[in-house]
Amino acid sequence: MRDQILLYRNKLIADRSATADSIVFSAQDDCIISLGETTKTRELAEKIVAKLSSLALCIANPSLPFADFLMQRSPNEKIIVPQDTETRTFLHDIPLLRQSDMGDDPATTIARLLGSRKGIIAEGIGIITTGALTVEQAYINWSSIFHSTFIKYLQDILEKGFFLEAEPYAVSEFRRSWLLPLSSEQLTFKTNFLNERAKILDEIIIVGKYTVQLGLVDSFFGNISCSTNNLLYISQTASSLDNLSGCIDPVPFENSSTVGITASSELAAHRKIYESTEYKTILHGHPRFSVIMSMICKDKDFCHVEDCWKDCKKVRFLGDTPVVAGEIGAGGLAKNVPPVMATGGRAIVYGHGVFTAGRTDFKEAFDAMIEIETWCREEYFRKFDQRWGDYALSKTDQ
Repeated sequence: MRDQILLYRNKLIADRSATADSIVFSAQDDCIISLGETTKTRELAEKIVAKLSSLALCIANPSLPFADFLMQRSPNEKIIVPQDTETRTFLHDIPLLRQSDMGDDPATTIARLLGSRKGIIAEGIGIITTGALTVEQAYINWSSIFHSTFIKYLQDILEKGFFLEAEPYAVSEFRRSWLLPLSSEQLTFKTNFLNERAKILDEIIIVGKYTVQLGLVDSFFGNISCSTNNLLYISQTASSLDNLSGCIDPVPFENSSTVGITASSELAAHRKIYESTEYKTILHGHPRFSVIMSMICKDKDFCHVEDCWKDCKKVRFLGDTPVVAGEIGAGGLAKNVPPVMATGGRAIVYGHGVFTAGRTDFKEAFDAMIEIETWCREEYFRKFDQRWGDYALSKTDQ
């Protein structure tokens, strides 16, 4: 158990999503095991996990103040409801717990909220998440809330500007220091590997790690595949892209095997892309600025579609990349993505993520995802600076 806690603590640090000295994991084994540098938070975690039926708990301060800003910008709200796929599918909504509502027994109040949700944002404490059966689940839920609040906050300030005195400087520092340039220059990709099973598995494992390393997907989301000799090699559902050893399924195209049962939920989309194009590799990630920009639509004010993420029939474009809607799995996504992939080998799914493809190796797909995310990042800040730049600059200089 202690090794598992150390593994996921180190993942949060590697993700740059949590401040290292704030991370506390607590888990129920024969006794409660806790790791964390802050005694007060560790004691709180132990009290909370003792009141839950869940095995594990994670408490950590995000490295960015976006979750805290969202709480301060909505002083009368009890929840926030981001519109990204992670929230819609896994979180539903994110409860906000303020200091004034914690009472004399914060552990009991927090445990009560966590009884019906996978995680919350607690004022002055951070993001708190549970793992029903594993430490891994607590990490996944924490990462999902970080991802969702990142997207929600940047959406909100693009639409409404700054409300709080601390926001301009924090966002300026985020742009200057937290965001890193995206590049594959230091990465190595194999060629001529598609006819040898061992080389295929090795390359999928390596490229999965690259995708997480550059922040193009959170560790446990996204998927990767290649097609060769009537087999589709694809990462398993709920597998970690930076740890795919033993988690890649060879699925026959003609459905002559039950292997596909454990394959990624996006298997149907991957299969249809391969069947309708000449591409041999596919990456699916959730780069954050691509997700944000996919949900910005100039037609929203006069459009009658309510559930844009699944019901929009229009193909929009971000730069040269088509944007489509569709439910995950074998629903609309598997129908809407393959047709638009046919020409350029790239597509963005509303509120969800990016699909890219390569003809002979993963480098083409990987570079395409970098290009899309870089374009979306630059376009986001172009719009932001055009709308709020003078105000933001004046506040930063004060």
